[in-house]
Parts: sequence; C-alpha cells; structure tokens
Amino acid sequence: MTPRVRAPEFPQNYTWLNTDKPLSLKQLRGRVVILDFWTYCCINCLHILPDLKYLEHKYKDSITVIGVHSAKFDNEQETENIRQAILRHDIEHPVLVDQNFRVWQEYTVRAWPTFMIIDPEGYVIGYVSGEGKREVLEELITKVIEEHQQKSTINFQEINHILEKQQQPIISPLAFPGKVLATPIGLFIADSGHHRLVISNFDGEVLHIIGTGQPGLTDGSFSEAQFSAPQGMVFDIENQMLFVTDTENHALRRIDLHRQIVETIAGTGEQSRNIHPHSGVGLETALNSPWDLVKSGNTLFIAMAGSHQIWQMNLATNIIKTYAGTGAEGCVDGSLIESAFAQPSGMTTDGQELYIADSEISTIRSVEIVEPYQVTTICGSQQLFGFGDVDGQSTDVRLQHCMAVEYAENFLWVADTYNHKIKLVSPSTGNCQTILGDGLAGLQNGQGKNSRFFEPSGLSVISSHLYISDTNNHAIRCVDLNNFTVTTMQFSGLCAPDICIPKNQDNLL
Repeated sequence: MTPRVRAPEFPQNYTWLNTDKPLSLKQLRGRVVILDFWTYCCINCLHILPDLKYLEHKYKDSITVIGVHSAKFDNEQETENIRQAILRHDIEHPVLVDQNFRVWQEYTVRAWPTFMIIDPEGYVIGYVSGEGKREVLEELITKVIEEHQQKSTINFQEINHILEKQQQPIISPLAFPGKVLATPIGLFIADSGHHRLVISNFDGEVLHIIGTGQPGLTDGSFSEAQFSAPQGMVFDIENQMLFVTDTENHALRRIDLHRQIVETIAGTGEQSRNIHPHSGVGLETALNSPWDLVKSGNTLFIAMAGSHQIWQMNLATNIIKTYAGTGAEGCVDGSLIESAFAQPSGMTTDGQELYIADSEISTIRSVEIVEPYQVTTICGSQQLFGFGDVDGQSTDVRLQHCMAVEYAENFLWVADTYNHKIKLVSPSTGNCQTILGDGLAGLQNGQGKNSRFFEPSGLSVISSHLYISDTNNHAIRCVDLNNFTVTTMQFSGLCAPDICIPKNQDNLL
C-alpha cells in the first residue's frame, strides 16, 4: 500500500490576499483543499479561473480553493501587482504570495497551472496540471467527499473571506482598459474591466458606450450588447465598422456604427482546445483568447494568445484559419508553418508585415503577409525566461512581458508592460530605446522618462499623438510626440456601470 503524504503546512509570515487573515491547513481540516499554483501573466492560468469559480460555487460548503501565486516575472512578485490581477480577473478565493517559490518547491510543482488536491485529513491525494481539467477535478472532489462522509471526517460549512474587491472596489470610470484605438473620428477604448467599449472624442467627451457593463455574449443594440473583457480593435473607416477581439468570450465581434448594432462574426463562445493549425466557418469555429487584431484589405489578422498563434479571417467568405504558428509555446523563426509564438498579445502592421508583441518571450516579432512569408525576430531574448530591462540592439534587448506594439513612421512603439515603460524600436535594425517612463509603477504626468505608468498594455498613434491604455491606472494617457509630454485624459460624464462619480472627483481616474 502506498503511504499517504502529509501536505506541507503553509509558511508563517507570508503575505495573503483575498482574506482578512492567514490560513493554515490545520484550521482547514475537515475540508477538501485545492491549491492552484499560478502566475498572473500565464494565459493557461487565466483559462482555468472559470473552472475554479464553478467548483467553488458548486462545493462551497466542502472545499476551499487557495491560489498559490508563484511568480514567473520579476514584476509579478510585487504584492500590489498581484492584488491588481486579483481585481482584474475577479478572483474570489484566498491567494498566498509564494515568495521565492518556497511552496512550489515543497509541493514539487513543475508547471503553471498545477492543482494539488488535499483531503479533509490533510493528505495530498493527487495533482493535475494544465487547463481544461474541470471534469477531472469534479470527479475527484466528489469521490473524496463521499469517502470522507462515510468516515465522518468532513465538515460541511460555508467559509466566507473578505475579498480585495470588497476592500478596494473599482469605481473609476474606466477599469483595466486593455487596448485603445485612435482614429479620425475619435478614440475607441476597450474598457475591459467593465466589459464594454467607450467611444470619445480627443477632448474626452463621451460619444457612445457600447455594452451593458456586465459580462456576457449578447448581440444587439449598443445598450443591449454584452462583452467579456474585450481587448484589441481595428476600424474600417470606409464602412464605419469596428472589429473587436472579445477575449474572454473567445469571439470576434463586428460593430456597425451606422446602425449601432453589435454582432458576432467568429467563435462559438467556448474556448477551443485544438491548438493544431485548422480552419472553419467563423461562427462554427471555436477560438482561444483572441487578444488583438489588424485589418489588411479584406482580411483580419488575429493574435490568438491562447493557442500561441496568428490567425486570419477572410471577411468575404467568413472562413477563419491558422496563419502562422504550430501551437507550441516558444520562439521559432522561419516559415509560417514551422514558426512558434508565446502568447502574442499585441499586433500592428505596415501593410507588408505584421509586428507582434510576443509577451511570454518578451520579444518583438515580424510576420510577413507578402512573399516570402517568413517569421523573424526583431528584438528581445527569444526565451521564455529571458526577460529584463535592457535597451540596445536585437537579441541583446531585454523586455518584460511586452503586450502592445504600434507602427508609426517606420518605427515601432512598444508597451514594455511589466517594466512600466514605453519604448521605440527600429524594425529594420532591431535597436530599442526607452522613451517614456522611469520604470516604477505609478501615475505621474511629465516629460519623457519623468513619467510613470502601471502595466500599460495598449498603444495607438494618430498625427502627432500617442495614446496609451495605462491598464492598472484605469486611465488613458496622451503623449505629445513633439516633446514627449505625457498627460492623463479626463472623460466628462463617464461613470462605472451603475455608479456615477461626481465630475470634481478627478483623483479617481
């Protein structure tokens, strides 16, 4: 008989979030405990959050889920940044900040995400790694509960925790805006945390709000439509159509500004589990966390972050298919069919090439959309664990989870998200230089490097201005490219859904 293994107790004096007091396995005896080892940059870790929420609600009287945050990137080690991730992704279970991978090592974890299952007597009874494991976990939990009911070693009792969203509710007009798009008719803002889109002019006057502000997948009028954490956008000015990556709905949406109608054009609403290159009719093909997109002619190119690929959709035929990437996570240059990406999260084009912010390898890539159709690296480490903050040339450059890239006048603006900086890259030479931000997380207007951002993840240039989605500051920043002066936009009359903020409360932006 295999001896049972006692689950290692949590370290004392470690930081806990989403609870008013530290937890211990001893005090959780009588409950099934699921440890979720995660890091907030990881798309796979984000994909399992709906499964955890489902299990937490179904078995709320008998299980406790604890997120063990074992950070990949340096920026993810900061407690405040983890708190912001908890708020952004509406996590409702306690989170232990795993300093220096101590808990990870004690449980001999090897990959994100990994679930450790601990029975009501405090013994590890199994583990599961990867996403898409809801049914496996549900079957195991049910079996453990039944077994310990017979042994009278399980206590059925709901336990409530004081959550970060109760202590620090997001009531600002914007919430974690993911992307911004500057066009001749104004600004389009993906108000991702509020599950809606905002259209304003360049003075901050709100022209339209699209979406109810509640997560869902509903087509219809601007006031009826629902989104779930929308991100990238591209505007067809001739036809007055806005295309949107509806990321957590795993869908593409088209918004007709003339008719003020939202419709789904691709995706089934369910996450695809097929990472192998394939194709299909738009509305019959499941997608996997589309994060950004561009339009070239009658084709949409999509950064499919969840499957580590670039996709394309023919708007005339409604056929959507893999364009580049095998589905393996990594950095492989070469032909489209042999290339590999790592959570591509930003995209722009000069009409000949796609430029990709390949976030998990902290690298800027190029994908040709004309012959000879090659994938190359412009700058960055090309490695999953090769990150830092180093300006320079080509593969000597170090970025940290870059999430946005914008082509303008033969250069690329890059949101070096986890370094809280905006950098300028030459696509022809691979030279990279910091232009904005001093590298500290914060909200500070100023000139050039005398400014601060907090995980910026969206960029858009029009004329002589650069607009930035300053995600964790819940703000849109405007940069005058003539002198690199950074200001923070104010949006008159814009409120969080169901909350109206007095106009003089500027400090809440």
